[in-house]
Amino acid sequence: MDYIILDIEFNGRKFASEHPMEVIEIGAVRLDASLQFKDEFSALIKPIYFSTLNSFIKKKTGIPQEDIDVADRFPKVITAFRAWLDQSPDGVLLLTWGGEDMKRIIQDIRMHKMDDAYWMEATYFDLLKGVLRARGLSNDISVEGAMALFGLEPSGSAHRALDDAKMTAEIFRAVFPELDFERSQHYVDTFSNARERKTVKIAIKAMTSQKIVPTWELVAEHYFPGEDALADPRKAAELQAYFAAQLGKK
Repeated sequence: MDYIILDIEFNGRKFASEHPMEVIEIGAVRLDASLQFKDEFSALIKPIYFSTLNSFIKKKTGIPQEDIDVADRFPKVITAFRAWLDQSPDGVLLLTWGGEDMKRIIQDIRMHKMDDAYWMEATYFDLLKGVLRARGLSNDISVEGAMALFGLEPSGSAHRALDDAKMTAEIFRAVFPELDFERSQHYVDTFSNARERKTVKIAIKAMTSQKIVPTWELVAEHYFPGEDALADPRKAAELQAYFAAQLGKK
């Protein structure tokens, strides 16, 4: 089995919009079972929405607008990426830094009305969580922070997909003996975001400190005001389950 260290970049926006953010770059490194480099994949993608990169994304990634203008669309790139993944005859384990990369890829596959079966069935390992568990850390760290943690020298350009994948591969090699691959997983649709889940944790902490017994009804009423905050019943159910899980830890 080969290890595929995957990273993406996506276009952002400075204002609220009904249009989704899209993947604009995919970078990946293939390591063999001995963690030796085999090959790499890199491609830019021209998005449907927000195809003109805003100043923040251009500064963050360094991706030239003219390169985006001539890039292929997502369906062609993801098809080429799948073909590249299939060059591993004994299968692959995808490694990501956090869960956002898988979410964005699947979102774009669905937006383009492509079959998402491969990606829903793909096994991946969240290396960020693996590092946090291995080192007993409670707060997320960046790839650059993890490089410093393991005494590794950063290389390339941060926030370019292939360079980030290469640095993540170095972290993977460094922490490999400490990783629990039993925690490999498959993508599961989520309807809440990290900010909303953090709000639940803040609510429990605040009510506990005020000697108020935390209940989901109080959290929903006081920390998610407004008619639309929990309008999606899937989001409401997910956050309520998250509340119960966090309360159980207390």
